[in-house]
Amino acid sequence: MTNDSSPDLSRRRFISRASSAALAGAVVMPGILTSKTRAASPGDTIKVGLVGCGGRGTGAANQALGADQNVKLTAMGDMFESQLKTSLSSLRAQHPATKFDVTPESQFTGPDAFRKVIDSGVDLVVLASPPGFRPVHFEYAVKANKHIFCEKPMATDAVGVRSIMKSVELSKQKNLAVVAGFCWRYDYARRAFYYQVHQGALGDVRAIYATYLTSPVKPMPMASTRPDGMADMEWQIRNWYNFAWLSGDGLVEQAIHSIDKIAWAMKDEPPAKCTAVGGRAAPSHGGNIYDHIEVNYEWESGVRAFMAQRQTNNCHSENNDYLMGSKGFGYINGRGVYVTGENPWKYSGGKNDMYQTEHDELFASIRAGKPLNDGVRMARSTLMGIMGRMAAYTGKEVTWEMMLNSQERLVPETIDLKASFDAPPTAIPGKTAFA
Repeated sequence: MTNDSSPDLSRRRFISRASSAALAGAVVMPGILTSKTRAASPGDTIKVGLVGCGGRGTGAANQALGADQNVKLTAMGDMFESQLKTSLSSLRAQHPATKFDVTPESQFTGPDAFRKVIDSGVDLVVLASPPGFRPVHFEYAVKANKHIFCEKPMATDAVGVRSIMKSVELSKQKNLAVVAGFCWRYDYARRAFYYQVHQGALGDVRAIYATYLTSPVKPMPMASTRPDGMADMEWQIRNWYNFAWLSGDGLVEQAIHSIDKIAWAMKDEPPAKCTAVGGRAAPSHGGNIYDHIEVNYEWESGVRAFMAQRQTNNCHSENNDYLMGSKGFGYINGRGVYVTGENPWKYSGGKNDMYQTEHDELFASIRAGKPLNDGVRMARSTLMGIMGRMAAYTGKEVTWEMMLNSQERLVPETIDLKASFDAPPTAIPGKTAFA
């Protein structure tokens, strides 16, 4: 007999409880699938659309074009025309003309470009716009029966994650492929390492320490550089990394990779609660994100994980993982990927381009008629990152159940490049309220 109030089950209710609530009233029409949802024969051309033509989107499209012999890029969309043109030029320089069927009529710009790409007849869409837009883009693509590669993270607030959760459930019912840009999950060395962890090489995992200490990714420009007449929303979107509603903050946008690896070590069971500290040490010249956050996650078993994130110039940099167990220690650092203690082990297999492997396995799964779907864990890891940010912003202890019910909505309902929009001020712990 199952005890619904048991601690273990409460951790497992992430999808079954929260998603079922989100799905209430949703109508799913079985059998409405694209031809590529079923096994695609080697001779079929898989048409790809790109939404978000920045560096990551261009990189993902490049890998998609290299993942399968019969793939064509047929549509592109971005908020800004100049970015789309630069992306297309870069891609054309890397692939033969036979890989492209992008015409002037299939190049779309503006806030509704994503809809036009998805509606253009593509089979698979690459979603690589700033993550604040991801829930709306993802929902539209799933409802349109498209296979999806989506960059991380999946959202910037809890409301957005719940939207993703709902869409993930629908994608599974439609048998759609969903591969997330949590690229370390596709790295051979990390796969081998976490297999060792899950097989007990460390004994019982007792603690995890992950670091993501680096320099600023996209520093906020001085306000004096803002072109005359440029509205608030366009200015913020052009500098999206510096606004929490668009990026989620550095913890969610960048260090989410390390949070995802913490989740991986814990077999994707979310933590019970967390506390965090953080703030802004260097002037931002605008924007409202922190430049450092450190989170203490705790599971009901007593296991703790510590996530140290910082984006500051001229400081120590590292991106490592340290796992402590009852029988040994696990390391991912400059010395390699290895385990010490009672069961010593070191990865000695081949290296792979994890970014390319993501797409290779995605397209192979579509060809085989067994689409991969990373949806549950991509939503879980994203919410875990937002949980840490909210603990830092508010100074509160934040529980997983609080996150599943959080009403924080950062993203405006209407995106208009000509609109005035005041982003919230930088959070102050002890004053900023948990929503």
